[in-house]
Amino acid sequence: MERASSQENSYIFDTESAVEMARLIDQARFMNREIGGALTGLPELAPNSHVLDLGCGPGGWVLDVAFEYPDITITGIDISEIMVAYAQARTRTQKLSNAIFAVMDITKPLDLPDNSFDMINARLLTGVLKRETWSSLIDECTRILRSGGFLCLTEGNEFGISMSPAYEELTGYIMQATWRVGYGFSPHGRNWAMAPALPYLLRRGGYRDIHLNSYITDYSAHTPAWIDYYRNNETIFLQIKPLLLAFNLLTSEAFDQLYQRALIEMNSSEFTCVAQAIRAWGYVSKNS
Repeated sequence: MERASSQENSYIFDTESAVEMARLIDQARFMNREIGGALTGLPELAPNSHVLDLGCGPGGWVLDVAFEYPDITITGIDISEIMVAYAQARTRTQKLSNAIFAVMDITKPLDLPDNSFDMINARLLTGVLKRETWSSLIDECTRILRSGGFLCLTEGNEFGISMSPAYEELTGYIMQATWRVGYGFSPHGRNWAMAPALPYLLRRGGYRDIHLNSYITDYSAHTPAWIDYYRNNETIFLQIKPLLLAFNLLTSEAFDQLYQRALIEMNSSEFTCVAQAIRAWGYVSKNS
């Protein structure tokens, strides 16, 4: 497998950032908790199946599957050298011989053989793939999936809907900035429109028997999920500040003021926020 350069890529944040790696570690943990498990609700995989995780980051999803299903081989690929190295280190310390990690750019043709995987997982790639790149990645998935294998796509539809003014204003600016960069499928940039996009992309790619699941989480004050959501957004907001300034959506001073107001609102006992994740999956069928 060729090593991919992480100097030029389409990820919205710095792929070699330790801060971003720490955020992704926590995000994988609480997302698996909210969904109910890495493979919950998906077709049962036969022993000796081969699974691929696209944009695996620090490897949380891969390691969870490898631990729970020792008779399955699972490969994770990501453009970040620091995150792949971290995942490989965790594989060694946990003695998970069925987990493999490699550096690879998922926006390019994949250095993987045809018909080699029974399942491909792709989760939270909205900030990685520009809207024109999704179809080519799905075509690559079709190439490397075995006939009868399935592709599973999971994305958030937006940051969450809240009744807090500063939080809504700040996330609205973020939606506009990410839309201008080229993320998501919204016609106007008020959300990412991933809920309708995922089944559409699978149908257009020739997948059949498509399933769609929705996961709603209450991140409001006093809920068990609040602290994870707060910490995740606190980091995201700071990391995305340069993008908002680049599009002249806010001045630096205006951002700082809005950011502080949003944090105050999120710390309020009256804070309300509900967020939705969408999972779509379907089977590939190939002529023999």
